[in-house]
Amino acid sequence: MQNTHILWADDEIDMLKPHILFLKNKGFEVTQVTNGLDAVEACKTTQFDIIFLDENMPGVSGLEALAQIKNLKPDVPVIMITKSEEEQIMEEAIGSKIADYLIKPVNPNQILLSIKKQLDNKRLVSEKTAQGYQQEFRQIGMELNDNLSYEAWIALYKKLIYWELELSKSQDTGMDEIMLMQKSEANRAWTKFVKQNYINYLRKPDDKTPVMSHTAMKQKVLPETQTDETVFLLVLDNFRYDQWKMIQPLISELFNLVTDDTYLTILPTTTHYARNAFFAGMMPSEINKIYPDLWVDEEEDEGKNKHEEELLSAQLLRNGFKEKFSYTKITNLDAGKRLVDEVPNMFNNKLNVIVYNFVDMLSHVRTEMNVMKELAENEAAYRSITASWFEHSPLIDALKRIAQKKSRIILTTDHGSIRVHDPVKIVGDRSTSTNLRYKQGRNLNYNESELFTVKDPTEAYLPKLHVSSRFVFATEDHFMAYPNNFNYHVNLYNNSFQHGGISLEEMIVPFIVMQSK
Repeated sequence: MQNTHILWADDEIDMLKPHILFLKNKGFEVTQVTNGLDAVEACKTTQFDIIFLDENMPGVSGLEALAQIKNLKPDVPVIMITKSEEEQIMEEAIGSKIADYLIKPVNPNQILLSIKKQLDNKRLVSEKTAQGYQQEFRQIGMELNDNLSYEAWIALYKKLIYWELELSKSQDTGMDEIMLMQKSEANRAWTKFVKQNYINYLRKPDDKTPVMSHTAMKQKVLPETQTDETVFLLVLDNFRYDQWKMIQPLISELFNLVTDDTYLTILPTTTHYARNAFFAGMMPSEINKIYPDLWVDEEEDEGKNKHEEELLSAQLLRNGFKEKFSYTKITNLDAGKRLVDEVPNMFNNKLNVIVYNFVDMLSHVRTEMNVMKELAENEAAYRSITASWFEHSPLIDALKRIAQKKSRIILTTDHGSIRVHDPVKIVGDRSTSTNLRYKQGRNLNYNESELFTVKDPTEAYLPKLHVSSRFVFATEDHFMAYPNNFNYHVNLYNNSFQHGGISLEEMIVPFIVMQSK
């Protein structure tokens, strides 16, 4: 705290000599003034680290001086000191963005604690966070070497997200590299888990099989409609669990949290497969077989998710849901604004399904536009953009309207995404799908140790377009690139957010239930 310069303004400054001497002995530099006007003038000529301001001074009062000081030095913390405990004065001071509020008589330790809170808080919290993660690091590493159940994987993933978010607030950037290494280690272990269990989850489901894309509606959504509340199912496309934790504080102002849960997406982790399965309550090959007019194959040019409402309607009917429901898809700003106006009418339905495509568009724009690459250069920035969009979007306005009446919100997604770094080479013919995290085709050449192969798509309930068709999936933070123009594709897609493959970020997605307050 050497070199910390304090301004103390109090008309009884002589009575505070012991406090000032105490601070000087602690290494602080203290400038003393006896009125609000001198405090303002001092701020014009000197840079202070913190300001103590008496509320009740003759002439220019503490509150009046506070307003002028904040105009001159908006970022300097001001601590208001007063004899008065009147609520109005406290509220006015707090509304003027004071950093702290102390009631006279104050003692030296109170003053020192307040200084520490303002000037050293970030460092102390940062050190505490780093220490906490260092202690947890070994435990997480030991867990990754265990034969984890699916439930244990959920707990571990949530733990990783918690520490990643805490460390992102920290000033100790040295821990970021360690966190990235541990996330990579976790995704290697998760890949092994998926390879061992995924096909069995589909072919031989039992009571240990997690809720997945094609079972989520029946097992998780429909039970929430058994109350007397109107239910809003909000599907934010391409939405990760860490992004949910970023917007949770904003939503918690409107709704009470009922359940903070997850479910497991199917492969490929893309809108075409995962979201159609979610709304149909079936795996893709089953949709193709039972509703051939509602399934669009990879090789066809038309949109792959044009029939979600029909698939949803059929699933609701199969499951005995006979009440009124609505389906709304938001793909642009105007549609979002119209949604806000439509909310009151939606309370005439039991279930309202809203698909919001913003996050998916952000991910794709992130790849295609240099400006977005700069804005979302890492995970923390990607989360921050999502939170900023949410805070200023029509969606938050729609949620505010929903919160005014008795209602239940289910917030979920169809899949997540991962920031990719490590290219792997693959060769395919012209009919091979273009996604960077999975490929579907006939003549695929690649190193099998680098990818997860489903040689017979029917085993994973995926459409088989040709006799020799297979699916291959990128794992961890890999992405597939063709040997010709390899460097071009690497430069274009490296460090971008992609989905379709196997990773914790893509496959373990939020399923949040909330009630209006």
